[in-house]
Amino acid sequence: MAKSHVYFTDMRCREGVSLLSKLDKLMEKAGLGSIDMEKKFVAIKMHFGEPGNLSFLRPNFAKTVADAVRRHGGVPFLTDCNTLYVGRRKNALEHLEAAQENGFSPLTTGCQLIIADGLKGTDDVEVPVRGGILCKTAFIGRAIMDADVFISLSHFKGHEMAGFGGAIKNIGMGCGSRAGKMAQHCDGKPVVDQEKCRSCGTCARYCAQEAISLSGHKAGIDADKCVGCGRCIGVCNFDAIANGLWSAPEMLNARMAEYAKAVVDGRPHFHVSIVNQVSPCCDCHGENDAAVVPDLGMFASFDPVALDHACIDAVNAAPALPGSALAQKDAGRHDHFTSIHPSTDWRSQIAHAEKIGLGNAAYELVHVK
Repeated sequence: MAKSHVYFTDMRCREGVSLLSKLDKLMEKAGLGSIDMEKKFVAIKMHFGEPGNLSFLRPNFAKTVADAVRRHGGVPFLTDCNTLYVGRRKNALEHLEAAQENGFSPLTTGCQLIIADGLKGTDDVEVPVRGGILCKTAFIGRAIMDADVFISLSHFKGHEMAGFGGAIKNIGMGCGSRAGKMAQHCDGKPVVDQEKCRSCGTCARYCAQEAISLSGHKAGIDADKCVGCGRCIGVCNFDAIANGLWSAPEMLNARMAEYAKAVVDGRPHFHVSIVNQVSPCCDCHGENDAAVVPDLGMFASFDPVALDHACIDAVNAAPALPGSALAQKDAGRHDHFTSIHPSTDWRSQIAHAEKIGLGNAAYELVHVK
């Protein structure tokens, strides 16, 4: 198989040239303009950042991508799906408020913001996973699947369960509805926190399997009847229901790759990753640790697997920043990601993505000045 092309530009800017103009040039060189976007809806999937976290991508990057889409005749919108865990992005209203707090609006980004899986994270589409081994179908936010063209705009960083978070995670985990996120994260069976349960019965009313009942004025879930759809998590207003047993990192990485394939199969897709403020953990945290390596550059490709692999190699080749979490870890592993999170193995994500045909791990780096 021929190597995939990954286009790269560094963060150096001569006088009169901005990072945003370099990003625009990078996308054009990588072939964004070859996609037929005329009067088509273009979903730009990104992470708006959990309030309190300051390492997420600035809205300026999103506007540059949206402006490029408009220039090529497309109708762009920024999108993300609600979170499974308790935070400021677990329903569409809070999610949009969090995005606005972090500077994302039609004024700053040049396009609308849509939470793809609806008000409570339950508006999804069950999509086939062609070649899926662990997942035969994937639950994806409806607005994402309604788009004609898909673009991922990712902040590349470390991740405490997956090893790293890049294009594959932004697409696979990020595009999953609450049911989809549960299917990736665990065995699919939610549990009730009895102390938080208010006995309102809403979860039972929304359970299509009649797996939830009130006993002793508290909700209980029959695991034998439960199919793990996650609807009860979405409708509980008191955060009393959560996912159960977490999967091993390898299983999580494999499922994310399969979900990513479900999202991009059958339509044009393009991917951009910004490798700056490389924090050791996900932007889903309400805080961020110091960057572990210097700002390295911007990458673009039609192949999300090659793109992630190129970003990994760039980070691993960079020196650890003094005082960072990486500098304080055992550097003898010669791998920054496993040094920070020893229980993870990012290679499983790349290997499984390549195995199911999501992309090619082998790449040729094309420098754009």
